[in-house]
Amino acid sequence: MSAPQAFSIDIPQSRLDRIRARVAEYEWHEMPENGGWEFGANLDYMKELCAYWLNAYDWRKWERELNRFPQYTVDIEGQTIHYIIEKGSGANPRPLIISHGWPGSVFEFLHVIEPLAHPERFGGDEKDAFDVIVPSLPGYGFSGKPRRPIGPRKIAKSFDRLMSGVLGYKNYIAQGGDWGSIISGWMGYDYGAPKGACAAVHLNMYGLRSVDAAPKTPEEIAFAQNYAVIEAREMGYFREQSTKPQTLSYGMMDSPVGACAWIVEKFHGWSDLKDGRLESVYSKDQLLTNVMIYLVTGTFNTATWLYRGLFDDGDFMLGKGERVKVPVGVANFPKDLLPWPPRSMAEKTYAIAQWSDIGEGGHFAAMEKPDKFIADIRAFAGGLR
Repeated sequence: MSAPQAFSIDIPQSRLDRIRARVAEYEWHEMPENGGWEFGANLDYMKELCAYWLNAYDWRKWERELNRFPQYTVDIEGQTIHYIIEKGSGANPRPLIISHGWPGSVFEFLHVIEPLAHPERFGGDEKDAFDVIVPSLPGYGFSGKPRRPIGPRKIAKSFDRLMSGVLGYKNYIAQGGDWGSIISGWMGYDYGAPKGACAAVHLNMYGLRSVDAAPKTPEEIAFAQNYAVIEAREMGYFREQSTKPQTLSYGMMDSPVGACAWIVEKFHGWSDLKDGRLESVYSKDQLLTNVMIYLVTGTFNTATWLYRGLFDDGDFMLGKGERVKVPVGVANFPKDLLPWPPRSMAEKTYAIAQWSDIGEGGHFAAMEKPDKFIADIRAFAGGLR
């Protein structure tokens, strides 16, 4: 491992100009009449979003917002890892690593970092403070690009080394949704206390699975049947990205509008929207800044490699009799892409110490419901004391 190097986001203006030019010259086409979002990203909304992109969006504003927090890069086993770190208030803040997924980025957590690190600034108690570490996944954003696809278990190893080796933490909590849920699960399984430094895991998506978690009760069987319906309806992107991601990349790397549509459609489909309105949950600035991180770093391609890494390594299943034994907190946001199973089924994979049915919110929990996201992590950490 190398020594951490201070990092600041500073995208060349030529890169921003090229992205803007490609958006401006995009040739619009057709969509089925009255298609809404049923057939994919809605054409009328994409035109509206791109007009805002050209006439009002300011990347530099959000670049400055991201740069408010200390950032570093470090080499771990030949892979450059970028991470944000905000040291918490008080004498004993609890180390917390938060891992994002696809099609997210570190931007998902921009609005929760400070409240988690400094609760007293937001009407909370200093004793609930965390040291907050938010890495970019390898191949995503400001981390380096792997030479070949790698799976989430290898990323878990790098993130544990970041926490226990580079940063020297002896006792940390791993939190995640989407890919972050699988990565955090592996951190708890492979590097869990008492032998390792991962003391607990908090998840807002169902990630790792044990082969023991076969459905048995009527409730579990009904869940499995519904899960199969969701997979058939929503997982076309997953099949492409886990088998032939390079083919997809030629169009997406060339077209900012294409990449934007591919990503924004997921925010529409996986979120708890009011009356189906995307901007009932997210602003245009939020949507575009998350997309822009993929574009300014040229990482749409390598980000999708993680799906092929999972496909090749098969590392999301625990064997017979195996489970994540460190305490696990579950934040069950009901409109997630892949819902949590009944607790009886989830407990075959995880030693669940806290289960919270949040009642609202979806896949991008920290962006959608930041207050509920923060409160559940605090409650879980408080219970560990």
